Amino acid sequence: MIGAGFFLTLNDAVLKWLTGDYPVGQIMFLRGVFVFLPIAFFVWQAGGAKSLRVRRIQPHLLRGALMVAGTFLFINGLRHLPFADAISITFAGPLFVTALAAPLLGEVIRWRRWLAVIIGFIGVLIIIRPTSEVAQWAAIFPLAASVTGALRDILTRKMSQHDSSVAVMFYSTLAVTFAGGMTFLGGWAPVQTSDLGLFLLCGILLGFAHFLMIEAFRLAEAALVVPFKYVSLLWAVLLGLVIWGDIPDGWTFAGAGVVVASGLYILHRERIRKTKT
Repeated sequence: MIGAGFFLTLNDAVLKWLTGDYPVGQIMFLRGVFVFLPIAFFVWQAGGAKSLRVRRIQPHLLRGALMVAGTFLFINGLRHLPFADAISITFAGPLFVTALAAPLLGEVIRWRRWLAVIIGFIGVLIIIRPTSEVAQWAAIFPLAASVTGALRDILTRKMSQHDSSVAVMFYSTLAVTFAGGMTFLGGWAPVQTSDLGLFLLCGILLGFAHFLMIEAFRLAEAALVVPFKYVSLLWAVLLGLVIWGDIPDGWTFAGAGVVVASGLYILHRERIRKTKT
């Protein structure tokens, strides 16, 4: 999950760069096309087309729909918000995963972890600050993306028990690419030759990130794995500063700190539970 977070943050930085010149649907399509390059490599490593066989197609359709919605929402958030702010708000995702892991996965979530979830959401409110400019309508995009991401992660945990990681990634990528391609009728911008390399980079980064993420959910419970996503905050702050000169204010750091602390406490409680069992 740490590796996935690193690649995802680099991918997000390149995406934010591209949002100034291309509509969201076009970005989803072109990046999706290039994601199939690492997918082809993983398919080859996994033994060919047989690795794409799945037990049931319905969960893959649902995960694809969640990926489409989450990608659209998050890219719009990147377009309108400072990079570190957008990333910080999406850190609500692990909190949603913990909250939903009990009813959807049957995982035991005791009162201490519920308290950590509530405190974490308070941290998200500190970042958004309902009375500040950061809480403009644009903040809704990454927050909603974190909800779809949480549902996707929980579904991934279930699917990865019987379908291969490459199959899960293949069908979700196909859904996002198809959905992005359908926006062609709404008008696309001419693609600059120099930007093709950026789309290629996005595809490779995203492909490796999602493969690592799916493997993480295959190997461990969702509530245990997800808090490691918080490491991405360090990369988000650094990239935002170097590329755009964005310096998060004290409220953003404070809110992100509360969210990260809540996630780490959830991890701590999970380790204690594992030790007792």
